[in-house]
Amino acid sequence: MARGDQTQTAVLGALSVMPMTGYALRSEIQNTLGHFWNESFGQIYPTLAELERQGLVERRGAERTGSSTFAITGDGTARLRELLAQPEQPARPRNGLLLRLFFGRQLGPEACRDLVEAARRRAVEQLAHMSAVREELRNDQQNTADSPYWLLTVSAGEHAARATIAWADETLAALANLPAEENP
Repeated sequence: MARGDQTQTAVLGALSVMPMTGYALRSEIQNTLGHFWNESFGQIYPTLAELERQGLVERRGAERTGSSTFAITGDGTARLRELLAQPEQPARPRNGLLLRLFFGRQLGPEACRDLVEAARRRAVEQLAHMSAVREELRNDQQNTADSPYWLLTVSAGEHAARATIAWADETLAALANLPAEENP
């Protein structure tokens, strides 16, 4: 699936839950999908305009883009289902931490330890956040049809955080066994 199609999927998917403004859409994507997906205002507004042009969303309310509410149309729902049925195209990973560790000899074990400890702290925070999101979804009485699916993504976030914590613990133990070196 091309990047533009993925943006359409995120926008149409969010609007399938409820109509909202472009600003609210960006906030909703950031707050609910943020542990695995993001979109910028620079992607959302052109996508909304294109989806409106195609008749996949309709504008309700004020004429200014920032105050208009957008709602998915029947054709938009059909397009969303079509996009969701397409095979997922894995993105090439870009991980700044692993890039630094790969060339870690240049930093030395202590600097690498600091990087890994920071990654571990972030993973612990992410795990706590995912736990809070899980509890919030369990108590949500409005989106009961969507909740089981949303919980699948929360579970992925929890597993990823636990995996990062386990990897960080293993990596810190390995770094502790390396001799302190001077930078070459």
